[in-house]
Amino acid sequence: MSLHEFAITPKISVGGSQPPLIIAGPCVVESLDICRKIAGEVKGICEKLGMNYVFKASFDKANRTSISSFRGSGLDQGLEILADISEEFDCPVLTDVHEPEQCAAVAGVVDILQIPAFLCRQTDLLLAAGKTGLPVNVKKGQFLAPEDMVSVIRKIESTGNQRILLTERGVCFGYHNLVVDMRSLVIMRQLGCPVVFDATHAVQIPGGLGNSSGGRREFVFPLARAAAAVGINALFLETHPDPDHALSDGPNSVALQNLPQILKKIKEIHELVVGCPEN
Repeated sequence: MSLHEFAITPKISVGGSQPPLIIAGPCVVESLDICRKIAGEVKGICEKLGMNYVFKASFDKANRTSISSFRGSGLDQGLEILADISEEFDCPVLTDVHEPEQCAAVAGVVDILQIPAFLCRQTDLLLAAGKTGLPVNVKKGQFLAPEDMVSVIRKIESTGNQRILLTERGVCFGYHNLVVDMRSLVIMRQLGCPVVFDATHAVQIPGGLGNSSGGRREFVFPLARAAAAVGINALFLETHPDPDHALSDGPNSVALQNLPQILKKIKEIHELVVGCPEN
């Protein structure tokens, strides 16, 4: 199965010979002001580097460790903010869906639907997302082998939708720890879909802080460089102006001020390896 290229919007495509797509934003929709600051700065960085940008943020993080953790702004307000970001910055928008019933409403606002890793085998959710016709980014579960994603692809393709991205975000390595097997990127690309590397969730320490997850953000850049060298079609990053005070996933989020250095190097590595034989 050959890797295919498809359009996210009339102006932006992913896969094939396209440069890596940058999917970046806060973990959750904290406020319109935070989203505007992040979207504006990241789009500016990407434009200078000649890279395409997709803003990401979740209206609800339904899998937070603690019942008291901030989950987001909720469906209605979250979609309103995402629509504002899309219109103001003229960029595609990605967000998560957790239930089949959410897909149609969310698809009316965003450009890419994302399936969380914990839900990547939920057939009804995959079918509902596929039926919207939008591109679907599926995060590979921390419990799955990369080749197991072929069944996920087939479920979505059964709806007639072939615009599918597969994301590597680490695999469980004992308790409270994730590791990244870079072979996964090669294996999933062989399934025929563009592959995404989630560099920030890959350094997460699930439940590592007791009532919340920890993270080792100092490893984001090294892992992102390694993934770019292996070959990726998109890089996923959670970023925040003040990660230590972010309302979700701060320990593994990248400081906004560090993004120019990271993205510049990712582009340089991509240009070095593009066209290199994989075998």
